[in-house]
Amino acid sequence: MSTRDFIEKDYYAALGVAQDADAAAIKKAYRQLARDLHPDKNPGNADAEARFKDVSEAYDVLSDPKRRAEYDEARRLFGAGGAGARAGFPGGFPNNAGTGQPFDLGDLFGAAGGAGAGTRAGGGGGLGDLLGGLFGGGAAPGSARARSQAASGPARGQDVETEATLSFEEAVLGVTVPLRMQSPGTCPTCAGSGAKPGTSPHTCPVCQGAGVTSRSQGAFAFSEPCRNCRGSGQVVDDPCPTCTGSGVTTQTRTITVRIPAGVKDGQRIRLAGKGAPGRRGGPAGDLFVVVHVAEHELFGRNGSDLTLSVPITFGEATLGTTLTVPTLDGNVSLRVPAGTASGQTLRVRGRGVPGKGRTGDLLVTVEVAVPKRVSAVAEQAIKTLEAELGDPRPRITAAVSGGGAR
Repeated sequence: MSTRDFIEKDYYAALGVAQDADAAAIKKAYRQLARDLHPDKNPGNADAEARFKDVSEAYDVLSDPKRRAEYDEARRLFGAGGAGARAGFPGGFPNNAGTGQPFDLGDLFGAAGGAGAGTRAGGGGGLGDLLGGLFGGGAAPGSARARSQAASGPARGQDVETEATLSFEEAVLGVTVPLRMQSPGTCPTCAGSGAKPGTSPHTCPVCQGAGVTSRSQGAFAFSEPCRNCRGSGQVVDDPCPTCTGSGVTTQTRTITVRIPAGVKDGQRIRLAGKGAPGRRGGPAGDLFVVVHVAEHELFGRNGSDLTLSVPITFGEATLGTTLTVPTLDGNVSLRVPAGTASGQTLRVRGRGVPGKGRTGDLLVTVEVAVPKRVSAVAEQAIKTLEAELGDPRPRITAAVSGGGAR
């Protein structure tokens, strides 16, 4: 991601959240938008696909505390949004030193060559070099040096996102699933070169493979993508008929993914190197799988614990009993002590959700079942039993004093 993206793109607006939104609000907004805009739900809709990519990019930045802090700091320093960035510094410089030329902050990030007043001897420099530390050192993203390296060297492939719907059992116990997905891939006809088979690209004679050209104007050096090669550093004279020279085609592929035990609904699983292939020998991007978990007719989930409600009779609750209760992988015996109250929760250790540190427990809540209808014999028996047991409830007597009802 370039420094220009950090300044010109409004990721908060892309997700429709406020700048002070917490992680939960950002995640909720992203999940809703991703579900509505997913390519599988909008086949052939280019606008939805582009919006889906913008939303995914915004979530990648705002869901990472470190990257979000860098993004907020860059927007604070240089003005939030493209208009502010292009208008110049907050304190002035609306035009380029009075020359009437519009001042583009992006040119400062990419300043290279053309030593003039205020540049270091030997060329180079620019605000992009000054911001190198902010974005991880080395060539600052968006600088001429970084763009030159990106144009002539390997480029990492794009990240890809897809969704998987699992049953409750699969999410708790883990499962291996095949995922059929459409994503950018290396063109099979030209093997990613972009050139027609039998030909090959050659170095751009204008930028000499750098992908950028530079020009000087007054005290500043300006860089821009090479128009001859469109910033790639390579020229294709005879484009591949399959990919029209891009080296990439949209491909349908099926990959097998191991979903670990204990995943939660909405969890985002990263599979390194399973995304779109890189360019010019660069590494592939990552694949992100958003998991959706179906509900279970018997079990619920509370963190690493499974929950279950089991009905028992009044006699079992009073005298105690041993129940056979279901688990996700079989059955287990559960001892219900005498005098157990309705609604009491009993714990079966180690029969919950598997985890790296420990396996959760099965929490069984017993509910005394009350019959809606009883026979005359049963009714008499219940009355006899109540007389024998006595009333366990405290009687509340209302004392009338002072000006009570008359």
